[in-house]
Amino acid sequence: MKLYDKIINECLMMLENSDCFVRLNDDKDIPWELEKEQKIIFQKDMYYELGGAGLPAVSGIAFTSNIDFEDSIYLCGDNLNEIKEDCPYARITILNVDDSAWLDNQKAYNAMQRIDYTRYHVYPKGFMMRISTAAGREPVRISRDAIKAGLNFQKVGKLFIDAYHKHSEVKAVKIIFITERNFPYSKLIEKTDRMEDITKSLDKIYNNLVMDCRSCNLKTVCDEVEGMRELHETAVNK
Repeated sequence: MKLYDKIINECLMMLENSDCFVRLNDDKDIPWELEKEQKIIFQKDMYYELGGAGLPAVSGIAFTSNIDFEDSIYLCGDNLNEIKEDCPYARITILNVDDSAWLDNQKAYNAMQRIDYTRYHVYPKGFMMRISTAAGREPVRISRDAIKAGLNFQKVGKLFIDAYHKHSEVKAVKIIFITERNFPYSKLIEKTDRMEDITKSLDKIYNNLVMDCRSCNLKTVCDEVEGMRELHETAVNK
């Protein structure tokens, strides 16, 4: 799986050029509670909202088999306990996956469906994701009680990492949180939109939904992403 590699490297370059991009140390305290379903945090119980008040609220996920890394959590900006009011927000997830899982179209399709489902179905206590796929936004409400109890991005990130490792295809997980107010979110959105386009293209290929490139609204992705056209042609000729 190398289709996302260019966009992954572009995102990492943006972050590494920032002075506040750091790897977070493991949180050795008691693990944070994971709820079975999303619990509503009402405004009266909310401390602030990541991506609130119309500020950027960005999410992206990318897969690779060629870029090596270990499980890790990174932050660009303030941690949850340091934030006092609504601020911009982004969560980028990079997954190192077993390349053999993508050799069979049906297995690849099933794996991507299961893994992608995970990013919206992890529910840390006091961390309420308000996802709008139509608007392409992912703001998060943070409760006052959770901050008092010690909620931070290390705890949240660990819960996501553990959830992704429930999929046998996932070898390592890198979670990146961004709260820096001056970060170029508009450029980041362009990158995450491209991640989503690649995923949509793979979904069509693996599910045999489109065989004629001329009729596909994602043709530009096949034209621009190295390896996508070859993958499509292989699927068509099987």
